[in-house]
Amino acid sequence: MGSGKEKKRKTNNDFSPRPKKLKTKKEGARKGHDKENGRADTSNGKKENGAALYPTASEQLKFFIHHYQSANRVQLSPLELESFKDTCMVELIQDQAENKRTLGDHLKAAFGSSWKDLLCRNQFKAGKVEPGHPALIVISSSALRSLELLRELRLFTKECPPAKLFSKHMKIDEQVSFLKNRVNIASGTPSRIKKLIDMEALGLSRLTVVVLDMQMDVKGYSLLTLPQVREEVWDLYKSYFHERMVEGTLRMCLYGPLPEITRTKKVVDD
Repeated sequence: MGSGKEKKRKTNNDFSPRPKKLKTKKEGARKGHDKENGRADTSNGKKENGAALYPTASEQLKFFIHHYQSANRVQLSPLELESFKDTCMVELIQDQAENKRTLGDHLKAAFGSSWKDLLCRNQFKAGKVEPGHPALIVISSSALRSLELLRELRLFTKECPPAKLFSKHMKIDEQVSFLKNRVNIASGTPSRIKKLIDMEALGLSRLTVVVLDMQMDVKGYSLLTLPQVREEVWDLYKSYFHERMVEGTLRMCLYGPLPEITRTKKVVDD
């Protein structure tokens, strides 16, 4: 038998904990900032907090249906659910460079070979392009976020300026006047967008894609969870987008990280 000192030394060697790698202040601050803004950590291709940076069409659809039923307090029947297909959603680019992609990259792919004609041209075409009828509408929860998303669409707006449809610092009469021109892209808040459609200043004959911005604010709310804004989104959707979406003439795009909803699969499969 060995001495007590030998036993003690052996015990320490067998069970001494391995030192943990300490995070630097910079790393901790960056991760906290990303979490606060609802961004997924894409280092090493991993997801953080169950949020996919760019969800697939199937993931978007499940998330969309879950929030539609929750916000409107309805349970869609199996027959109603059949009208919602993955093709109702825009398939976002999934590749190794996804964390460097902009909204413009995804929409260029979504519109295919016709992206220049639909999103960039400024000329009127008789019988094809009516003034104030965009091909793309981007909906966000605030004026500031609307402008941020328009910066990601600069590729398309050099020739034909976008319509900025929000109430902050923007008079509705000015927006009505602007919509008398050709408009390919409109970005704004749900309440102002619906008001302009109700006034017949904003038309939908060319509309093929609607983007719903999913970025969370500093309090953790998003377009589909911020109480008043959420109601405005679904009011707009039910009034003008739902029928076109299930018919297949309009696609929705949930842009940004989507937290996992464990109940979603059950709701869709019922």
